[in-house]
This record gives sequence, structure tokens and C-alpha cells, in this order.
Amino acid sequence: MHQVREELPESVGTIVADYERHLGLERGLSAHTVRAYVADVVSLLGYLHGLTVVGNARGIDRSMGKGVEALDLTALRAWLAAQRTAGVSRTTMARRSAAARTFTAWAHRRGYLATDPGARLAAPRPHRKLPSVLRQDQASEVLDASKKGAAELDPVALRDHALLELLYATGIRVSELCGLDIDDVDLDKRVVVVLGKGGKERTVPFGEPAGRAIIDWLRRGRPALTRPTSPPALLLGVRGGRFQPASVRRIVHEALNAIPGVPVMGPHGLRHSAATHLLEGGADLRSVQELLGHATLSTTQLYTHVTVERLKAIHDRTHPRSR
Repeated sequence: MHQVREELPESVGTIVADYERHLGLERGLSAHTVRAYVADVVSLLGYLHGLTVVGNARGIDRSMGKGVEALDLTALRAWLAAQRTAGVSRTTMARRSAAARTFTAWAHRRGYLATDPGARLAAPRPHRKLPSVLRQDQASEVLDASKKGAAELDPVALRDHALLELLYATGIRVSELCGLDIDDVDLDKRVVVVLGKGGKERTVPFGEPAGRAIIDWLRRGRPALTRPTSPPALLLGVRGGRFQPASVRRIVHEALNAIPGVPVMGPHGLRHSAATHLLEGGADLRSVQELLGHATLSTTQLYTHVTVERLKAIHDRTHPRSR
């Protein structure tokens, strides 16, 4: 994909660079999200200019040498059709069509396109796979095992316990966890101020177990890992630097794999579990949306499906007339 970007006409490459700055600076999207959006746009424009082959379909030869103004509804549909022929999943196609619509809307606003062809592009609906979640007793078992490790007062074990408790207590994302500084945590009010997607700030409460784990880490664990060059990050690595998402994922995987019968999942699984357990406990959907930092309620509604499926499973397993 990098090679395709380099081979695009210079005028088109300039527009892509402009779009990339828009995503990162104006919309405040994460570097990972910006890379994904730009990669999809480069794929589209590369196909438009005949630089890429998707399946057995080459780019649209009639557009060779033309600028972004050659992008129309026919080109968008041909690009998606070529991917469908190549066996790209519906979920990926839905994401790429959304990326294309975002780009064409921006290009129209900037005057690169006379009209917005993406506004008329019908997107394939992705198959929404219900996320795996822990049962409440499984979550307790994972955290209890982590607490036993922390009882030995090893700095790394104290950090890992605080990490797990905070992820499950708040449902925050891994990137949000790693971005936390000490001052973002109010232990008296038991809330944490999180900087979420798009630079949006929200306040998320946590319970007593997470509060105790954080206090133990700050008092007995963090000082042992702090170096003169350490940042004010809440969580530190063994060399005193800010803790990284890859390390969080490793720790969560190891903690879950240590408990027999727990489904395979990563940190996002703890986020799914926290949301599901909140709803099972009687929380309203809007409150869960605010806690998770979802932009739309429809994203949060996925967790109601998880809860319904779990209730159906309980009914099937326990009700005398369920079959």
C-alpha cells in the first residue's frame, strides 16, 4: 500500500496528505485510526488510477492520469465490487465503504469534488458478531487471582492487579488506560478522567476494589519502578517508562488464560464484560454509553444483545419447560 501511495499522481498525493492532516489535527483521531482511514483511501485512489489489482479486476483505465475529480459513484461501486469478488468480508467492506464516504464528503467540502458521490453509495451491512464476555463469577475469579499475586508486594504484580481492576471497573479502552497520568485519578471521589476518541474527555467512576488496588500500586509498587526520567503516567513499565498497550494486552491474556474455562479474549473483552455486567445489574443504556464513551447509542445497544443471549442461555439451562 505504501508503494501505491508513492505511485499516485503528485496532485492526488497532495490531497491524500491534506486529508491525513485533517484526520489527525482537525478531527483528533488516533494514529492507528488515521493510518486505517488513509490506507482505505489510498486503496480506492490506487484502484481508480489503475495502480492496484483487487481480485482479477484492475483499476479503471479511463481514469488513468486524471485527478480525484474522476471519482464518481461508478468508480466507488466498481472498487467495492472488485473487493467482493476477491472474497473480502462484509465487515471489512462495510468499513472501507464508510472510509470512502468520509473521504468523498471531505473532498466535496474542500472543493476537490463537485458533488459527493459517497452520499449515494449503499454500504453492505456487516455481520455483527456478539463479543465474548466473562460471567460475573469468572471476572471475580480472575481479579481474585490477581489480588493474591499482588499480596506478595512485588511492584509488577501490584501494577498488574491495579491495571486489571481498573479495566474491569471502568470499561475504558487500552489506549485510554495507557494515557492516564496520576493526576487523572481522584481517589477520594473514586473517578478517573479519561481522554477518549476524538480528544473527548469524560469522567468514569470506579469502585472500592479498584481504588484499593490503585492505592497499593501508588504507595508500594510505583516508587520501585520510578526513574528520574519517568513521566507522570499512572502506570509504568519495568524501565520506568509509560506503560504500552501491547504490554497491557499481554498481561490481560496471561491473567485470563490462567483461569480454566475463561473464554479467550483481550482487554477489549474486559470492556465488553464491564458493559454487559452493568446492564445486567440494572444500569440504563444511556448511562453505559456515557461511561464507555460511545459516540452513538447504537454502538452501546450491542451489549443488550449480549445480555439477552445470556438470559436465553440461562432460561434454556434452568427452566423446566424450556425445551
